[in-house]
Order: sequence, then C-alpha cells, then structure tokens
Amino acid sequence: MSPEEFFPFWSELSPRWKERLYRAAVFRRIDKGTIVHNGSADCLGLLLVNSGQLRAYIISPEGREITIYRLFARDICLFSASCMMQNIQFDITIEAEKDATVWIIPPKIYKKLMDECAAAANYTNGIMASRFSEVMWLMEQVLWNRFDRRLAAFLLEESVLEGSSLLTITHEKIANHMGSAREVVTRMLRYFQKEGLVELSRGTIRIVDSAGLEKL
Repeated sequence: MSPEEFFPFWSELSPRWKERLYRAAVFRRIDKGTIVHNGSADCLGLLLVNSGQLRAYIISPEGREITIYRLFARDICLFSASCMMQNIQFDITIEAEKDATVWIIPPKIYKKLMDECAAAANYTNGIMASRFSEVMWLMEQVLWNRFDRRLAAFLLEESVLEGSSLLTITHEKIANHMGSAREVVTRMLRYFQKEGLVELSRGTIRIVDSAGLEKL
C-alpha cells in the first residue's frame, strides 16, 4: 500500500506535493511488542498503518494503562505527530500488538501540507474529531458502564479480531486494556466461568457462550 492510498484528497494535490510526500515518507517494519511512539515529547510524525495492529494507550501517574483505540491497516494516527497541532499535547503511547508495517510522514512536512492545502486540513480535522469522539466514548464507558458489561464487550471484540473463540491473553493484559487492576479482571472472569460464559486456563480464555456475553 503506497502513501497516496491513505489520502482521499490525493488527486487534489499538485505534482510538487505528491513528489514531496513520496520522498518524505519513511517505510518501517515493526516487531510485535515494540513501542512505536512514547508520549507528547516524542513527535514521531504522521503514522500510516500499512499492515498489522497497533494499540494506542495512556498511562496514569500510578502506572495503570488503558487502551483508547487500536489501529489497523489503512488507519492514520495523528497523535503521534501532536507537535504539529497547536494546543494539543496528548501523552499517548503506541505499541505494536502484532507485527506491523507503517509509513511515517515527518510532522513538519505534513504541517506545511495542511497550511497550503485546505482539503488536507479538512481531512485531518475530521480524523482528529473522530479520535476525540472515540476517547469521549471510552470515558463514558469507564465512568457510567458496569465493569462486567465492559469486560463482556472486550472479550467479544477480541474474539472478532482474532477470528477465534480461544483467546491467548493474560488477565494482566486485559487489565491494561481496560484501565483496571488484574485482581478485578480475574474476579470477574471467574464469575463469568461460574455462569458458563467462558472457560479459563493458564494464559487462555475460551468463550463458550457468546450469546450470553452479548446479552450481558
């Protein structure tokens, strides 16, 4: 996938800008578990996901993590280039959940593009609004939704992403995704097992009643 496939406004760019973006874009292969971007002080650049799966999360002062969104093929991450956006300082960490390939466009180049191309600026603002909507939705879930419902939704989402009812994931990892403590996750999973919704074994969770989780 080339950089032009990420931008619906590509046809509106001048030949000079098309060449400039092609020459500036850096292609990277990222191994699973690699920290791609680490906080607002790390202005990596505009991140275009070519393949794989990345996780964007924030960390509390106590060191607790919570996933705010995930990135898949054809997704664009702006927070990895937050230095090009005035008044937005967002301490976000991005990690490769699976082996991935990405294109990275330097922030100064893309900032210049937004200054000169209204279509690029409008598209970027749309992505930013969408991301902030996702963050607000997450905060609503954390503040107002019961943990058992959130956990059920998380397990179902993981099952879809992995294409399997058998999830190879630790209770600690789930806690990191959900901004909770491992003990809370373990206690709720044991309750789910007692209710016949899942089967637990070391390092894995098998969903045995997806309809029950969906109902929850």
